[in-house]
Amino acid sequence: MNTPRRRLLQLTAAAASLLAASPTPAQNGTLRARRLRPGDTLGLVSPANATFEREPLQLAIEALQALGFKVKPGEHVAARRGPFAGTDAQRAGDINAMFADDSVAGILALKGGSGCGRIVDKLDYDLIRRRPKFFGGFSDLTSLVNAIHRQTGLVTFHSPVASSEWNDYAVQSFKAVAMNAEAALLRNPVPSAGDSLVQRDERIATLRGGRAQGRLVGGNLTVLASLAGSAYFPDCRGALLFLEDVNEYIYALDRSLCTLRLAGAFNGLAGVVLGRFTKCDPGEGYGSLTLDEVFDDYFLPLNVPVYRGAAIGHIRRQLTVPVGAVAEMDADAGTLRLLGAAVS
Repeated sequence: MNTPRRRLLQLTAAAASLLAASPTPAQNGTLRARRLRPGDTLGLVSPANATFEREPLQLAIEALQALGFKVKPGEHVAARRGPFAGTDAQRAGDINAMFADDSVAGILALKGGSGCGRIVDKLDYDLIRRRPKFFGGFSDLTSLVNAIHRQTGLVTFHSPVASSEWNDYAVQSFKAVAMNAEAALLRNPVPSAGDSLVQRDERIATLRGGRAQGRLVGGNLTVLASLAGSAYFPDCRGALLFLEDVNEYIYALDRSLCTLRLAGAFNGLAGVVLGRFTKCDPGEGYGSLTLDEVFDDYFLPLNVPVYRGAAIGHIRRQLTVPVGAVAEMDADAGTLRLLGAAVS
């Protein structure tokens, strides 16, 4: 007899079976992809700008092979429509196909540029949740790494793209976080010996000292601001927000920070880490605030730890920063320490 008690037991067993088949959550309630290993296949996608010559694509493939990976280029990685690497459907389709492909262990973007915001609503987030994999990139990829984390809980990676320089510093950071599953200390390169009396490069500046813990969210400031008010914008409550940018006038950065403030992104932040704002200057006109003044205006009133100059952004020597992982920042030392592995 199919009694109510028996039906309840059947439903309970079915629910337990579904949970057992689901990806294992990390301790902080998010999903972690399997760590990347030498010999794994990386899917190479181009969700932003097109690559106009053959050599940059070949160099990117060779760099990933030198890291120890096999490389599977997406079907449309060399496509072009205007500035983009194919149509919106093609670029999103390549990402979805890589998540669906059991032979692919992780997915890395070929390059940034623009266009990722056009496809955040075209990814198959149910698929990604069922088949969590490493997904990385920076710059315009800020849209996708934050959207994927927000929609699925998967820890994603603000990391070099395949066409980045991949110097020793960048390689060691990537390996520590994405391959070795270390609770890594993310800090700027050790200054090289020189004949200057003081360190001039890769400096840290503490705006407000102290330590704080929280989930890491953020990336490129102007790209992040473009997500404000959408379902793909990160939950910043209790988070450590990291920001960087390139080739923007200071007034434009001010406007993006204003957008984030008005959207409530600064309410309840645990701390702020400012990376490099490369080639961001006043531009033409009758005058401008300085970056110092802009950052002071927005972040000092928050009364949370803030430091500036982290090796995050459009620079040669880049950190790999896991979006969604829990970390502790030390604004006096200028460091981020992961409080657990970002991959399993």
